[in-house]
Amino acid sequence: MLRSLYAGISGMKANQQKLDVIANNIANCGTTAFKSSRVRFQDMVSQSMSDASSSSTNTGGVNGKQIGLGVQIAGIDNMVGQGMMQPTSRNLDVAMDGEGYLIVANGPIEGTIPVDTTGHTMGTSTLNTSYTRDGALTLDDAGHLLTSDGLRVMGYAINSSLSYANGATTTTFVDANGKTALTAGTELIPLSIPDKITVGSTTAKVKSFSIEKDGTIKATLDNDGVTVIGQIAMATFNNPAGLSKVGKNQYASTSNSGQAVVRSGLGDTTNDNSKAYGNMLSGMLEMSNVDLAEQFTDMIVASRAFQAMGKTITTGDEILQDIIGLKR
Repeated sequence: MLRSLYAGISGMKANQQKLDVIANNIANCGTTAFKSSRVRFQDMVSQSMSDASSSSTNTGGVNGKQIGLGVQIAGIDNMVGQGMMQPTSRNLDVAMDGEGYLIVANGPIEGTIPVDTTGHTMGTSTLNTSYTRDGALTLDDAGHLLTSDGLRVMGYAINSSLSYANGATTTTFVDANGKTALTAGTELIPLSIPDKITVGSTTAKVKSFSIEKDGTIKATLDNDGVTVIGQIAMATFNNPAGLSKVGKNQYASTSNSGQAVVRSGLGDTTNDNSKAYGNMLSGMLEMSNVDLAEQFTDMIVASRAFQAMGKTITTGDEILQDIIGLKR
């Protein structure tokens, strides 16, 4: 059989997969913090018709003769570049201006994740963790800070400001004006923004709250006091393109992404790495980084290449028909 038939088939398969990736990029052009993908091709093994030979006394060297046997997918890369920032004026919307990811988890509210403050890595936990850059956060009826899909947003308690016992949330007043040193805990816990804060022997109602650039959640009380509720944790990876997309704007770490490196909490002056994570912008969301002009151009190229591969198969079929017709 003609090699062009199989080369044409490989080209059609490769360009069909490229069109699948392009279609997914275009479909997610409005998805919050979506990272587009690209397809790279590589040639398949080549058949040698003759080997190369070196020069001799009477003749010069001769190059080898090879015929390629088609194309295949070399890789599908995640393009982790940052998308445009879209203002929303909603205090629970946050955008990561940098390479950070929110750490989210599902599991019991009392669950914690230990953090090695020296290596900034996370230990084992009963919680199932994943990562996201979708900062459209919500609150449930108990005040727990969640993603749109109900996953718990993990962070640090500041000066033991937040704790859980038997399903109940305890939030104590921590002066945000710096009269006492603000120090984060050594483990990540699910964050909450309650309606009331315990102030000594009394309680005060939360009038408003805000999320600072370093992820610190501050609340203004009805007694005009300002308290620190907690600090939203962030993580980065040595190879963020190696993260695995698991749907719902979530990512899972893989052997090639490396371990999550957790941002230092407030008060860590010995092994502080917080400056490498960028800022957390409140009242904004990161948009998709899909470039529609680029995607439509790639779609035209892929569709024409697909048609061209189909034409090589048709031409090969005509040649075979002529060969068969030699004997009448």
